[in-house]
Amino acid sequence: MPKVPFWVFVLVAILHLSAIRVDIMDIDASQYAEISREMMHSGSYLQVYDRGFDYLDKPPFLFWVSALSMSVFGVNNLGYKLPSILFGLWAIYATYRLARLLYNENMGRMAALILGTCQGMFLMTNDVRTDLILMSCVITAIWMIKEAELHRRWYYVLGGTASIACGMMTKGPIALLVPLFCFGSDWVLKRNWKQMFSPYHLFDAVLIAIFLVPMSIGLYQQFDMHPEKTVNGLTGVSGLRFFYWSQSFGRITGESPWSNGAGFDFLLVNMGWSFLPWILLFVTALVVNIIDLVKQKFRLQPQQEWVTMGGFLLAYVALGSSRYQLPHYIFVVFPLAATITAVFINHLFEDARYVRLFRIFNPTQIVISALILIAALLTTVIVFPGNIVMIVLWVIAFMVWLFVVTSKNIKGKLFWASASAIILANVVLTHHFYYNLLQYQLGSQAGKYIKSRGIDPQNVVAYKCDDPLNAAHFYSSQVIRREDDLNKLSGYVLTGDEGMRDLVCRPRTVEKEGVYFKVSELTPDFLSSGKRHKAVKNYYLVKLQ
Repeated sequence: MPKVPFWVFVLVAILHLSAIRVDIMDIDASQYAEISREMMHSGSYLQVYDRGFDYLDKPPFLFWVSALSMSVFGVNNLGYKLPSILFGLWAIYATYRLARLLYNENMGRMAALILGTCQGMFLMTNDVRTDLILMSCVITAIWMIKEAELHRRWYYVLGGTASIACGMMTKGPIALLVPLFCFGSDWVLKRNWKQMFSPYHLFDAVLIAIFLVPMSIGLYQQFDMHPEKTVNGLTGVSGLRFFYWSQSFGRITGESPWSNGAGFDFLLVNMGWSFLPWILLFVTALVVNIIDLVKQKFRLQPQQEWVTMGGFLLAYVALGSSRYQLPHYIFVVFPLAATITAVFINHLFEDARYVRLFRIFNPTQIVISALILIAALLTTVIVFPGNIVMIVLWVIAFMVWLFVVTSKNIKGKLFWASASAIILANVVLTHHFYYNLLQYQLGSQAGKYIKSRGIDPQNVVAYKCDDPLNAAHFYSSQVIRREDDLNKLSGYVLTGDEGMRDLVCRPRTVEKEGVYFKVSELTPDFLSSGKRHKAVKNYYLVKLQ
C-alpha cells in the first residue's frame, strides 16, 4: 500500500472545519450550546444550569470548553463548534500515533484517514454533541498509556490520566472502561501478569481522581448538599452517584429508568451507515481476527496486539448490554475500528492468504463508493433541487473519483476509491444537504431574526409552539419564555397556525413568517421536495399592538 500523503489530511481537516457554517442542530446539540452560553453568561462553571434550572444529565467538560470558546469568538456557530471539531481533528492525530506505535507509519496514516472519513465523523462535526470530545479523550488516553507502558515517561502518564479524566467529565465512566478493556484484554492474552498487576496503576488511579476533583466538587455542592432539590421528579438525588454509577451502569443493572428496547445488535446495525464506506471491511476484519485468536488457543505472540480488538469487542458488549442505546454511543471506539480496518486492508494487498477476499472486496468497495456519490447527487436533484453550483461540483467530484478508479498509476484502488468517494460526497452533504436542512429549523430561524432586528428577547414569548426552542434561546442569546395564557400575551409572540387563530381578534403585525420542520425526525415526505409542503408547519413572529 502506498503511504497516505499529508495533503489529504489537510483536505479532510478543512472539510470538517467548514461544518462550522452549518447551524447547530436540535435537539441535543442546541441544548448543549444553550447551556454553554448560560454558563459563560453566569460564570457558574462548577454548577450547571439549563434555562435556569438545575441540570443533571451530561458532565460539564463540553460546556466548559464551549463556554470558554464563546467568550473569545462570541455566541455563534464558531464559538460552540470550534473546540469540539478541534478535539475531533486531534482524535485523528492520536489514532495515527497509536497505530504507528502498534504497527508502522503507513498503518498510522491509513487508520487516521479511515477515522477521518467515516460517515459518523462527518455527522459528529455537523451535529456537535459530546461524542467528538469523548472519542478524542479516549483514543488519546489509549495512545499515551501505550507510550507509558513502553517508556514510562512522566508526560505520557500525565497525558493518559488527564485524558481519561477529561473523557469522564465529558460522558462518564465509559472513558475509563474503554482503556481498561483495551489493555486488560491485551495483557491477559499475552499472560503479561507483571504489567497487569503493576503498582504504577495505583498512582495512575490517584492522578485520575485528582483531575476529577473540580467536577466532583461542583456535583456535591449543587446536588448532594441540597437533598431537598427535586431533580427529574426525585428528591435526595446524589450528583456524585448519578455520574459515577447510575447514568452508565444503572442502564445495565436496571436501576436507571431509561430504556428504549434496543437489542444487542442495535449498535452494529447502525454502524452499517455510520462507519461507511469501511463497514464491510471492518466486520470481516473482526471475524478474521477472532478466528485467528481461537486457532492460537487464545494466546497472543509477543509481536501481536489485542489493544484494538479487545477494546472494541468489550466496549461493544458493555454498550450493547444497556437498556437504552442510541446510534452514536458506539462512536467512542471508532478509532479502534479504524485501526483494525487499516491493518486488514494492508493484509488484503500484501498477504497471500487473502487473495480470495481481495477479489471480493475490490469490486465491492468500488460499488459502495459509487452508491455514496449517487446518494449525494440525489440530495441535489430530489431533496433540495435547484442548486446548479452543487450539481456542477458533484460532476467534478464524480470525475475525480472516476479518475481514481480507472487510473493505472494509482495503487490500492480499493482504499482510495472508498476514501475519495466519501470525502467528495460529504462536500455536497455538508454544504448542501445539512446547510439547507437547517434552514427549516424554527429555533435558529427565529433566534437569528430576533437578534438581527435588535428585538429584546425578554419581550418575546412562545405560545402554542411545539418546537423545543433550544436553538432559539441560543441564537437570540436569551431564554425565550413560554406562555399558555392567551390573556397574558404582549409584545412579540412566536406561534404556529393554532396560535394565530387564537390571536385573530388581537391587533397585530406579522413581523416574520415561514415554514419549519423538526430536522432530527426526517420523513419521506419532507425529503421529497414535491411533498415537503405536507410535512412542514407554519410559524409566525407576531407583534401585538
